[in-house]
Amino acid sequence: MCCHCVNRRDFLTASAVLAAGAVAAPLMSGTAQPAWTEDRWDAGRRFLRFGKPLRVQPILMYSLPNRREMASWKSWGGVQTAEAAREEATRITNELQDMARGAEFALEILPVIHVQNEAEAAAAAAADADATILYPATGSGRMLNAAIPDRGAIIFVRHRSGPVYYWYEALSVRYLNADGEADGAKKASVHDVVVDDYEEVTWRLRALYGMQNFIGSRVVAVGGPMGKYAPTAPDVARDKFNLDIVDYPYADLEKRIAAAFADGAKMALADRWTSRYLELPGTTLETARDFVVNAFVLYGIFKDILDECDTENFTINQCMSAIIPMSRTTACLTLGLLNDEGYAAFCESDFVIVPAGMLLRQIAGKPVFMHNSTFPHNGRVACAHCTAPRRMNADRYEPARILTHYESEYGAAPKVEIPVGQTVSFINPEYATGRWVGLRGTVESNPFFEICRSQQDVRVDGDWKRLRNEVRDSHWVMVYGDYLKEIGYAAPRMHITWDAISA
Repeated sequence: MCCHCVNRRDFLTASAVLAAGAVAAPLMSGTAQPAWTEDRWDAGRRFLRFGKPLRVQPILMYSLPNRREMASWKSWGGVQTAEAAREEATRITNELQDMARGAEFALEILPVIHVQNEAEAAAAAAADADATILYPATGSGRMLNAAIPDRGAIIFVRHRSGPVYYWYEALSVRYLNADGEADGAKKASVHDVVVDDYEEVTWRLRALYGMQNFIGSRVVAVGGPMGKYAPTAPDVARDKFNLDIVDYPYADLEKRIAAAFADGAKMALADRWTSRYLELPGTTLETARDFVVNAFVLYGIFKDILDECDTENFTINQCMSAIIPMSRTTACLTLGLLNDEGYAAFCESDFVIVPAGMLLRQIAGKPVFMHNSTFPHNGRVACAHCTAPRRMNADRYEPARILTHYESEYGAAPKVEIPVGQTVSFINPEYATGRWVGLRGTVESNPFFEICRSQQDVRVDGDWKRLRNEVRDSHWVMVYGDYLKEIGYAAPRMHITWDAISA
């Protein structure tokens, strides 16, 4: 169970961007238990963004022609001289730095590599980087293929944004996989091509950033991992996504809780945190205050475990049974607090949905809400659970009533009010088969039925009737905004079948 011996997470990026040459701060790790300081919980703290910067390698590909009389001696394109190539490399550098400064995730832009033949192209493709952007101004098809790494590349061509590129005309399915095609000799697809538009580059890099910081990451599973209706889900998560699942026993958690309850200083601090939390605008207490104090005790303990295990990902099994008698509250509010701070924290330890939630958290840079699904009807679905985050846009806290957990009528659970009209995205995994269904919707209301406390009726964007064939009594994850393109771009790179209902 030892989880504090090796530092596997490399960086914590609380700032929006790391441009070329920037240095990221190492994530705290070590065996010493951190102190419960007054500011350890701080509602005003900037939302944390965990993860390594995405190292991006730009490659400028061109071939300088020699003039020949009474013969065709050059191809299409505005990069025909060494001076034009230098100007284009400067233009690329400036554009990428501008893009990095505007991105909300961490990018490290590497110097542009010039390639003028196949050998140089192959060497550039092997450069130490996480993502490649190929700028094929001119040059041969063999150069193009050599310049694309096995992992693929974004291919940027110019029409109006600078000197026009030959490959704006010449790119075709001769070199690119078309929809439904999986020719291994082609290392890029039609979906990797961008013409002029750096917003199109940004969302593709956002997808790659999320994937890079999800694959191989560590997650603590208190009480062990499981899979709802899919017992193989934890093994699939380990094999497909290389997840390091730390099985943290309840026996150890129980000792920590008992020690915290016996520690007057920690209990007093949890009480002060509670007072500050209940003073947040839009917060209404409708359960016993002691339940909230105990939820903050759990918060301190869960943070200790996360720090010792050197991860930002957390889930807890048996959260409607084992945790209640030992903590004298429920974990619902506590998980919400962790999500509001920047961690990825889920109840039920369901590794059908936990991987999707971890990936979506990295891609969106916002909290995700794991919830139960319902039967779709009249173009809408209901989403409900007792562990909703309040800081769903990574900034403001939405209004919330602090109630009991629904099924037990015990503890502390937030009923979060999501703004009507808010666009949201969903991932709905098909158990552990490797197929994920995606959809987008608009929040229509926050009702108060006799179901889990945080609940939203959502209008589905797209062919909602298809959802009737996807009902599994399963968990989904929701996030503010539209991230279907990013998930769809990352999915095939992780051998996930992505089926988006919304266009």
